[in-house]
Amino acid sequence: MSAPRLHPRTIEAVKERADIVDVVGEHVVLKKKGREFVGICPFHDDKSPSMTVSPAKQFYYCFSCGAGGNSIKFLMELQRQSFSDVVLELARKYQLPVETLEGPQQERLRQQLSRRDQLHKALALAAGWFRAQLRTPEGAAALAYLREQRGLSETTLESFGLGYAPERWDGLFSHLHQLEGLAPELLEAAGLVVPRKGSSATDSRGYYDRFRHRVMVPITDRQGRIIGFGGRSLDGAEPKYLNSPETEVFEKGKHLFGLDKAVNAIRKDDRAVVVEGYFDVIALHAAGITNAVAALGTALSSQQITQLCRCCDGKRLILNFDTDRAGVRAAQRAIGEVEQLALQGQLELRVLQLPAGKDPDEFLKEHGAGDYRALLDQAPVWLDWQIDQVLEGRDLARSDQFQQSVSELVVLLGKLPASAVRSRYLQQVAERLSGGQARLALQLEDDLRQQVKGQRWHGRSQRWEQPGESGLRERAEAELLRLYLHCPSHRGGIRAELRRRELDDFALAHHRQLWAAISALEEDNLGEGRLEAVNRGTDPGGDLAELDLPRLLSDQLLMDQPDLLGRLTPLLEPSDVQRLSLQNPQLQLRGATAALERQRSLKRCRHLLNAWGTQRLETLERCIARLLEEDSATAPAGLDMETRIDAMFAELNSDALRFQELYYNERQHISHLDDQRRAGYEDVLRQRQDAGTAAPLDSLPA
Repeated sequence: MSAPRLHPRTIEAVKERADIVDVVGEHVVLKKKGREFVGICPFHDDKSPSMTVSPAKQFYYCFSCGAGGNSIKFLMELQRQSFSDVVLELARKYQLPVETLEGPQQERLRQQLSRRDQLHKALALAAGWFRAQLRTPEGAAALAYLREQRGLSETTLESFGLGYAPERWDGLFSHLHQLEGLAPELLEAAGLVVPRKGSSATDSRGYYDRFRHRVMVPITDRQGRIIGFGGRSLDGAEPKYLNSPETEVFEKGKHLFGLDKAVNAIRKDDRAVVVEGYFDVIALHAAGITNAVAALGTALSSQQITQLCRCCDGKRLILNFDTDRAGVRAAQRAIGEVEQLALQGQLELRVLQLPAGKDPDEFLKEHGAGDYRALLDQAPVWLDWQIDQVLEGRDLARSDQFQQSVSELVVLLGKLPASAVRSRYLQQVAERLSGGQARLALQLEDDLRQQVKGQRWHGRSQRWEQPGESGLRERAEAELLRLYLHCPSHRGGIRAELRRRELDDFALAHHRQLWAAISALEEDNLGEGRLEAVNRGTDPGGDLAELDLPRLLSDQLLMDQPDLLGRLTPLLEPSDVQRLSLQNPQLQLRGATAALERQRSLKRCRHLLNAWGTQRLETLERCIARLLEEDSATAPAGLDMETRIDAMFAELNSDALRFQELYYNERQHISHLDDQRRAGYEDVLRQRQDAGTAAPLDSLPA
């Protein structure tokens, strides 16, 4: 169907309503600079803020790549959508009437907008019913829980619209369907009811309530419209917190709990506090700390962070997650989303960990809002917190734990772009590692500086990657992960080999996410200390084989990250040909790791060759001329002219000779890796021929 011809009135209404700062600010973190805003341009590989957004002119312009235009042009270029699609999307967002020049098309568009209105109506009616149930005898236990255990006042209960879902199979469904006349399909689309197995869509008895015997917390969008619910179990039933599924009006990664109530306080305080749970937000607001919000059961996303940054000019965020392992992982994931912006000074990120492992709700009950505000003011910068996490619980007197700490700190400090800040942190870390020994601290600082230089080169090594190598890397990484998932008895050996070759930091984002999920499952079952021992090769890791990782990961990703599950299905469920290639895991491991290490060495070779080529060589004639100019009285005794010429040539060309030596050493290492890869390929191919399987060559190691 061709795109509808929009009426000029609709286009003008969208242009007037779609503020350029709001539109661009949803996709780019903007920072106020005078009367305008600046940010990282999304249309090219921008390293420093080169995009300017002018509220007065309603125009954006990038001084590096030349991209510019109004809010509609920005979305057309960013999302690769047509003019009509962008205008329609903005009209839906701002609830503007849509007029077209064709009657049938106009009717269909109105139906789409009406559908969302119907979902909002169903959710609002459900919220009202939940609130009413809280005041019935059936809801007495839930009301007591909120008043006595949570300590919430009537004002807070009303402000957040808290309610109760009775322990009935179809209480809400009967009310909304029979009394309010809402269709079962609409209630299902709103995430309020669930169809019974085997029932037909036309059978009104084929549905039951999603939420039962739970305290109900309405979730609202920025406009204050109810888009979903969070239900807290009252009888210990799992899950403890049950959220609405994603619907046409509810996308978890795009909304923040409490943002509609917190936005004015965030602007006034010029900072946002991000906590983990609904009741943490409610408790903080009840205590007068109204700039608090929470993510909706998922890791904090870049879109959520961008929304918060739009609310405060200083772009100041404080993460206050729980101190258990899950909370620390959530904080690390959130840091990963904004790390580059924080490094570039585009926002200020801090992490608050409350004492004694308490969450905000517990802390406020014992200490009060004043003490909490004081801790907020003292919250450390994200990098200081990450350094503390690396060193926490480590015995630096043990060489293995000391080396592990150094390796992780080098990775952290290697991310810092500003040399002055990096020098400060190098000194600070060296002092902590030295235990107060001044001479040792100086030696450690120099050693750390050299290691950080190497780490920073690896961070920029993508510059030396050639076309086609990314595909080779993806196949090799996928092969390693497939081996790990489906050859459980070899997991300990695979981990040790990856650590030995420094390949356990996967390059592709979805591979890193899968490896992090695997490690989290294994840590929960074995414990972090044992898993690290397996990585170091001091523990064979036999227990790792007992975990059915493909099943556990499929279940976990299906609940938390369904989009990622689609990308990882070929790894979790390999084809018959891929399973054949797993018959000799040792050879496959050797071939895949050698291929990845070879790619890294090739990039380093290109870097060294480039550095070698930029050196200005001093000729032998120049060396001879300089020696002749020297006073013979100053010449070292016992050295003939040829020896002196060689020494001066080496001195004047030391950098070039060093790059030359490093380059040839790297080439020799690549030759050794090629021998490993060829041996693995020939052995596997011979095994296939002997077995008569004749597997395709693309299933063998690269």
